[in-house]
Amino acid sequence: MCRIFGFRSVIQSQVHRSLVSADNALMQQSDRHPDGWGVAYYNAGAPHVIKSVASAMDDNLFQRVSGIVSSETVLAHLRKATQGALSIINTHPFQYGQWVFVHNGNLAGFSEIRDELVSRVPPVLRRFILGDSDSEVLFYLLLGHMAKRCELHRAGFPIEDVIAAVRDTVAEVSELAGEPCLRDDGPPTETYLTFVLTNGTTMVAHQGGKALHFTTWKKRCPERDECPSFGSECEQPTQSGFVKHLVVSSEPLQGHNVWTAMAPYEIIGVDWRMQLSRTTAA
Repeated sequence: MCRIFGFRSVIQSQVHRSLVSADNALMQQSDRHPDGWGVAYYNAGAPHVIKSVASAMDDNLFQRVSGIVSSETVLAHLRKATQGALSIINTHPFQYGQWVFVHNGNLAGFSEIRDELVSRVPPVLRRFILGDSDSEVLFYLLLGHMAKRCELHRAGFPIEDVIAAVRDTVAEVSELAGEPCLRDDGPPTETYLTFVLTNGTTMVAHQGGKALHFTTWKKRCPERDECPSFGSECEQPTQSGFVKHLVVSSEPLQGHNVWTAMAPYEIIGVDWRMQLSRTTAA
């Protein structure tokens, strides 16, 4: 299916190697995920979203964008379509206000349950659903559950409210589309709910059947002698609960980072202070 990359850090960093240069960088995976790509990054607190329906491997724009992106928050996606036509409007990331969202998965029987799912999205949000993909509907269902708890545009949106909304969304979708298939190599027609959501400060990821890995520290940081934000948590698991970076990826990427595979239904994220949360949706 699709491939996801999410990056959140206390300092602005270039992600060119993760997206383009490494042997298993996102671009190198696009020959198996050829149905479009998108990159969202934050500049002065505002999300900038660039998308294409071309394969990232063959698209010079992907390399150009990846080469200039230097941000504290980046979200990228390679699409292998399961629901919805090949078009920019169906290409991830999806955006509403500050929030951007990517999904690696599928909602089983989507054509039969789409109307019911859309009817459960609050009307104030429903009118912004423009495409015909299951992922966009999933995004707005999640936003609807978040909006019940806190103003969506509030700075410092509480991560506990995002996590509660993820749990409610997973339960609601599972009621209609069936429980997520927990085999990464399962049939593509089954339900999978692996996704990442961010507003540029808070970032939350959910493993819903399709593989997702995360890292918050490195074996040895190559910038340890120059980085003004270097601390002990950069090279070991956090003791304080706060981290300097969180990276999530469908596959572990080469380099210095120490990767951990997320378990099915696991949720991991950081809030605006970079305090790490790790829990489950089940």
